[in-house]
Amino acid sequence: MSANAQIWSNPKAAVIVVPSPDAGQESWFAVHTHARHEKVVERELQESGITSFLPLYKQVRQWSDRRKVVELPLFSCYIFVRIAPDNVQRMRVLRSNGVLRFVGDHGMGMPIPDEQINTVRMVIEQGLPVCSHPFLKVGQRVRIRNGALNGVEGILVSRSGERTLVISLEGIQRSLQVRIEGYDVEPA
Repeated sequence: MSANAQIWSNPKAAVIVVPSPDAGQESWFAVHTHARHEKVVERELQESGITSFLPLYKQVRQWSDRRKVVELPLFSCYIFVRIAPDNVQRMRVLRSNGVLRFVGDHGMGMPIPDEQINTVRMVIEQGLPVCSHPFLKVGQRVRIRNGALNGVEGILVSRSGERTLVISLEGIQRSLQVRIEGYDVEPA
């Protein structure tokens, strides 16, 4: 057993927790929050010394008597924190008002690569027009939402950087492929 291992006792069993080699290494994690609590959670985490990132975008909201530019979370009910993946750090985050859980297996969280967070941060800092979009991955069944192909379903494929849709005719065991650049797609 390593020198850093800890033993937690439970009346039913003893649990030995051995820190991973990169346990001291900070990583980004996604945290699920109560609806419309993202800004409150971010403020509380920052006040407690935890590095957090809440990507916001600007949107014009129209009321009957006025128009106002408001900042909204890009990913509703989510905020990102940069912590060491140990129980002490996780508990500090989970004790914040409005936090529900870490996103990942068994609520332990799954590290998010720095490159992905940096990409989101760069897009937000540039002030580019952005909005949230359903997660799509190559190989997923999708439906086109606009244009001449509205309602057509197929499998999303990427070839040489171009998005294409594969439509299969199961009865004759044949497929066709159509380029869908410029079309809006959603999960089917």
